[in-house]
Amino acid sequence: MAVLSTQSPEPCVLSVSGVQKSYAQRSVLGGVSFTVRTGERVALMGPSGSGKTTLLNCLGGVDRPDKGSIDLMGRKMETLSSDELAAVRRTVIGTIFQFFHLLPTLTAFENVELPLQLLGVPTSERRQRVSALLERVGISARQQALPAQMSGGEMQRVAIARALVHRPNLILADEPTGNLDSRNGTIVLDLLRELSDETGTAIVLVTHSQEAAAICHRALHLRDGLFTEPSTSDG
Repeated sequence: MAVLSTQSPEPCVLSVSGVQKSYAQRSVLGGVSFTVRTGERVALMGPSGSGKTTLLNCLGGVDRPDKGSIDLMGRKMETLSSDELAAVRRTVIGTIFQFFHLLPTLTAFENVELPLQLLGVPTSERRQRVSALLERVGISARQQALPAQMSGGEMQRVAIARALVHRPNLILADEPTGNLDSRNGTIVLDLLRELSDETGTAIVLVTHSQEAAAICHRALHLRDGLFTEPSTSDG
């Protein structure tokens, strides 16, 4: 006889319900719904133009959906002001981009430290947290290097540290290995998986890569703004 688990499911970090988005009367998202729980990694996959980046932008509060609801840690994103959305991005969300988006005039240490400066974290705590994370991502020896002095793999590791330093509940990653060779791509994916497991940070990862999707607990496939298979988490 099967034994049913009595463990409670992890709490929900993100709940997306019926999200629609159009640009110039062209529907990009046709009503998508899914949930992401604490520590869960979800891949968003689909051909170019399927709505992946638009959905990621809505999740991050960069775009607002035309219809539907996005609940992030109990906050209804569609009801927040621009200033409130900016505060959510600074505290609850971390973002990793394909092209790194490091500030070129700041060192690796300073790029990672910046989110904590914006939050007013005291200097001593900033230094401790940044140093620990740079060590964890294997880049502490390069902490005084500028982005132009680093390889793509090094820059992406710095970007991961920057996304995690303020201890967000959710990481949004947009093709994080798309600009890396296969070796560095594997290193970055292993790092994301390990750090997510260690910190309980949820990840929504936009990717075309099966290797990237393989570090996720499940993949959601978008086509023409709709999921092509059941997309809600059953916990």
